[in-house]
Amino acid sequence: MKICLVFICFSLVALTGFTQTPPTRDTVIPPIKDTIVPAKGNPVQQLKDIKTDKKEQFKDSADGQPKKSPLIDTTIQNKYGDLLRDDTAYNKKYKLWKPAVQVIGINAFLVGFDRYVLKADFSRVGFQTWSDNLKNGWEWDPDRFGVNFIGHPYSGSLYFNAARANGYNFWQSFPFAVSGSLLWEYFGETTRPSYNDIINTPVSGTFFGEILYRLSSNILDDRTRGTERVVREVLAGLVSPMRGFNRLLQKKTGRLTNKEVYQKEPLNITVIGGIHKINEDANAFFGKGPTNPMISVQLDYGNPFEDRKRKPFDLFRLRTEFSFGVGRKILDNITGYGILFGRNHQIGKLSMLIGGFQYYDYWDNKSFELGAIAFGGGAFFKLPVSKNSFVYTNIHLGVIPLAGNSTRFGPDTSQFRDYNYGGGLETKLETTITLGRDVTASLLYHYYLIHTYEGAAGNNFIGILEPKITIRVLKNFSVGYEYYGYADNRQLSGFDPIHSTRTESKIFLSLFLEDPQRKGRYN
Repeated sequence: MKICLVFICFSLVALTGFTQTPPTRDTVIPPIKDTIVPAKGNPVQQLKDIKTDKKEQFKDSADGQPKKSPLIDTTIQNKYGDLLRDDTAYNKKYKLWKPAVQVIGINAFLVGFDRYVLKADFSRVGFQTWSDNLKNGWEWDPDRFGVNFIGHPYSGSLYFNAARANGYNFWQSFPFAVSGSLLWEYFGETTRPSYNDIINTPVSGTFFGEILYRLSSNILDDRTRGTERVVREVLAGLVSPMRGFNRLLQKKTGRLTNKEVYQKEPLNITVIGGIHKINEDANAFFGKGPTNPMISVQLDYGNPFEDRKRKPFDLFRLRTEFSFGVGRKILDNITGYGILFGRNHQIGKLSMLIGGFQYYDYWDNKSFELGAIAFGGGAFFKLPVSKNSFVYTNIHLGVIPLAGNSTRFGPDTSQFRDYNYGGGLETKLETTITLGRDVTASLLYHYYLIHTYEGAAGNNFIGILEPKITIRVLKNFSVGYEYYGYADNRQLSGFDPIHSTRTESKIFLSLFLEDPQRKGRYN
């Protein structure tokens, strides 16, 4: 109940403390240079010309960001010529009851789906189960790993975007994720409300919700028409279903504007496909063991070295990997971070971004299970070593309020909890060396210290090491090799220390889809 009260208090602060209206100059954004002028002819051709000119005029220069331009109003635009926030003249804030009703509707739909389609026993709720849940208090639930660390965060993203799509900002949308989770815990299941869900659903739901909202903004363009417009609306709706639903309600799907009305940031996409081998000998680099096809997608949103103030998730990274042929363990991992606040600095040739971040980590594979949400500080560094070669480094230190990690070595194939709940600290270090556009070598290291809240008492010390090299072979295509090492030292109360190690190897072909205005991978 204490955790519940903490979240309610935080929600009230978010509703009251972060509801300031943006400065008047940002509320109604005047026409800018990329505006379609009806009197100047075909709007489709005008929009095409506008986008072409923008790519040429506002792209990265030698110092890693676009040069200052008199055409850019930095109070409302970033250096790439895109809006720093959604134009509130076209994205108004709707009354509180609208997103509130949608949050209730989401839960009603999920209860109905679970009960009448999945025939799940936990969905047979009613007055008696509601009364029991209100009286019996909270527990750590026994659901399997993927349900708690993927399913609940996705539900939280729906609650969050019910508000986000109705004109509420990042901080104002968080209480709706909390409220949706509370309603579900008390009234959506026959089981008692759980501590882990009331943390994971709104916190990780906000993480995914904002990322999905930002990606859908990059897709949408209310200046477009015809087939292109239909494709953009459908894709944006698939990425952020609650936004797509609200665009239909708000009649935005057919709205035509003469200017851009959504915040956008440059986006790099890396798609990797190859083979993934789990080494039976932990010391092998590509030894004996099961070999499976794998696909990975990495999204890098925003330029960390653009000199500007930062709002939540003006910069984020999300990486997900799928490994096939290993039973139900298809989603191998999802990792990412999003900035909450930060400022840029320059010391000689060294470019820096220092700020506060939210982190999300999820591994669920044949070697181990590990999920963690964290908040902490991070710093990005860029140092040129020659005209076309750079060293990029980022380092992070975070506090983990909730984590789950497997209680044994090897895969969990049960339908119930086979992992501990805990919390602690994490650190991440990533360094990348680029040699022109042809060779990239990187090293990524994660380290976690997790103290058990619920489960086998003790501490876990987990390290994950990922060195990788890629060599460009044709335009945006590269071949690469990645080595993956996992080490877990368990120090459990009343038992001897347990040490386990597992290594994996990956050979792959990567496709780097670089934003036309960006230059380089940045990290």
